Amino acid sequence: MITQRQQQALEANVLRRLLRHLDENKDIQNIDLMIHAGFCRNCLSKWYLAAAKENGICLSPEETQQAIYGMSYKEWKDKHQTPASKDQLDSLAKKNK
Repeated sequence: MITQRQQQALEANVLRRLLRHLDENKDIQNIDLMIHAGFCRNCLSKWYLAAAKENGICLSPEETQQAIYGMSYKEWKDKHQTPASKDQLDSLAKKNK
């Protein structure tokens, strides 16, 4: 059995590893993550913001996006986001029905 502190440390390491993996795979678009996994980098930043609020930590959406994307969301979009294809949009719409 692990302690709560150990569990939190493991969870923090897992999140850092997930963020590093996403950072190393910028070619994976948010829409593809939404289609296949049901969440994306934007979801992670919103969950981060919610967790901060739950813990009495005042962060802005921009700060949580920076934490997830490793840069501002605008900068990430400009550098790495491609326009969604019709197939991607159709797949997302089908999934969200």
